[in-house]
Amino acid sequence: MLNLDTHMLVFALNGELRPAERALLAQSRWSVAAIVLWELAKLIDLGRIDMDLDDRDVSRVLNRIQIWPLDLAVARASTRLDFESDPADQLIAATSIVHNIPLLTRDRVIRRSKLVPLAIPGSG
Repeated sequence: MLNLDTHMLVFALNGELRPAERALLAQSRWSVAAIVLWELAKLIDLGRIDMDLDDRDVSRVLNRIQIWPLDLAVARASTRLDFESDPADQLIAATSIVHNIPLLTRDRVIRRSKLVPLAIPGSG
C-alpha cells in the first residue's frame, strides 16, 4: 500500500503521472490521509484545479482508496517531524509514519525527511 499526498492524487486522477510513478501506483493499493480529501475539495473550490468530484470516474477511484483518519497518534506524530511545512503536509507525512506506509510525494521538503517512509519511483 502507498500513501499519496494531495498533488500525487491529483496527478493520478488527471493522468499526469511520470512513468515511474504510474508503474509504482499500478502495483500498489492507494491510500490517503483524510486531510487530502479536504485539500482536493478546496483546490477545486478555489479554481486551482479543474476536476469534478461528482464525475463517475473520479468517484470510482476515490471510493477504492483507503482513507486514514486524523487521530491522536497522527496529531502527535505531526508535532515530531524533522521538517517545517504547512499543516496539511505535516498531517499527511505523520499518517505515513504512524501507519508505516510509504508516502508518494514530489515535495522536496518532505523527501528530505529522515522520519517519513518514502515511496521512491523506479527504485524497486
